[in-house]
Amino acid sequence: MIITFLDDLKDHRRSQGQRYELRFIVLFSIMAILSNAKSYRDIARFIKKHIEKLQKDFGLKWKKAPAYTTVRNIIQGINKQELELCFRAYSQSLLETGRESPVAVAVDGKVLRGSYDHFQDKKAIQVLSFFDTRSELILAHETIDAKTNEIPVAQALIPQLGLEGVVYTLDALHCQKKTFEIAGNENMEEKKTHHTG
Repeated sequence: MIITFLDDLKDHRRSQGQRYELRFIVLFSIMAILSNAKSYRDIARFIKKHIEKLQKDFGLKWKKAPAYTTVRNIIQGINKQELELCFRAYSQSLLETGRESPVAVAVDGKVLRGSYDHFQDKKAIQVLSFFDTRSELILAHETIDAKTNEIPVAQALIPQLGLEGVVYTLDALHCQKKTFEIAGNENMEEKKTHHTG
């Protein structure tokens, strides 16, 4: 279960006065988001609505559900890279338990809907994802810095994931010598993109 991997997250809070365990706040937030929560208030509502069942199923002794400000403060303090590594480890464990290893990994960048901020003159957030087409698991995803593009992000992630014997499908912009060298020529396959005028 994913909660065993969330144990590796470092808690940024002081040990004094911690009413709510970090791993459970993250787990319940994931559950809430999967149930269509779109804000910290929605997450807090989800926890409050299901508090009795959550306490029973996870052996918690919380006196009450956390306020949305508590949920927000806990989540905002999490190191994003550490959380990403927890998710990657969890995905790898799912591949190792009875699933066949990846054969084709689709690498694609997407813009997060609604992430552009007109008032702050903030560009839309782009995320590059590695998707195992056989198991239908996201193996990794990384935010693309506004000052760069997805090419160096993909080049860095390929060796980090350490996948062997896979075919990568990428947009044509990745057809660069360095990317081929990193992944191994036999593992690279150009994904044809079609543009309509």
